[in-house]
Amino acid sequence: METDRKPAFTGVPVPGLAPFRIEPIFTARVWGYHDLRPWYDRVTEGDPIGEVWLTGDECVVATGPHAGEKLGALFAEQHDALLGGNAPAVGSPLLIKVIFAQEKLSVQVHPDDKMAQKYGQPRGKTECWYALAAEPDAQVAVGLKPGVTLAEVREGIHNGTLEASLNVLPVRAGDVIFVDAGTVHAIWPGSILLETQQNSDITYRMYDYGRPRELHIEKSLEATRLITRAGKVAPRELEDRAVLIDADFFRVERIPVEGSKSSEDLRGGNGTPRLAYLFAAAGTGRLWGAGFDPVDLPARGMVAVPSTSPEFVLEDMCGAGRSLEVIRITPNWRGESA
Repeated sequence: METDRKPAFTGVPVPGLAPFRIEPIFTARVWGYHDLRPWYDRVTEGDPIGEVWLTGDECVVATGPHAGEKLGALFAEQHDALLGGNAPAVGSPLLIKVIFAQEKLSVQVHPDDKMAQKYGQPRGKTECWYALAAEPDAQVAVGLKPGVTLAEVREGIHNGTLEASLNVLPVRAGDVIFVDAGTVHAIWPGSILLETQQNSDITYRMYDYGRPRELHIEKSLEATRLITRAGKVAPRELEDRAVLIDADFFRVERIPVEGSKSSEDLRGGNGTPRLAYLFAAAGTGRLWGAGFDPVDLPARGMVAVPSTSPEFVLEDMCGAGRSLEVIRITPNWRGESA
């Protein structure tokens, strides 16, 4: 495939913030892996890696005029240019990760915005998982079984039988699971998950399988909702993409790129420009645009497309026999979801 040609544009360059790639952060977790290959070329002899943060505030911009700057600082400086003028002043709204679980994570729950703010945090944590891959026996625990009471949850925490109260779901590649705030949940081994969440890392651990880490039993019980909206979400198939989830806080889509896609197909917002993140779930790509240097999108890499981005084209760079599959993630302001 030709890699040195420039795409044709129907418009002209406009002032704005061009797309840029974000460097991931490899985060140690006791339940993670020492070797992330083939997903990432990363091997460690130290603490295992459980999470790859793709849009964290401490992630560094890798390309363009803001290269070397931390993402959180860029949101503080370029809020409207990144998010769009109608965005609430919340800084970076989404934290996106890839989860690698070799062992069971803790049984945990996240607070909603109201509870988080009660304890001095800016926001709670609603999230969703997209299964990039899954072994035949992969499972996650999402929510409590019908009829389980808080008293039974407390008893299960103390006597080690909490798992018996959890609703267990099988996981297959391509599954999407919504986990709203207040849902008791746990990720178990066997799947590689792309997690999209509110930009918050608040976790209240209920039960941790005997690991010597802090538990947050009283706060976790306060945050727990016995009935939530959590569970698998069926994708909505459109002509050129699948809408995996459209909920409070985020919209996630799977978009095949055969040859190329224009910025018209990839920008965030329906008529109102806003930030979009493009994650290469499979294959590699390159963004070409008027007025900025080409930006490579490597496998499992992340590119941010600001709301004021100039016109561009995303080209599939995979070559014969392979194709680029992009997961596009955009923020939803509360109450906007379909």
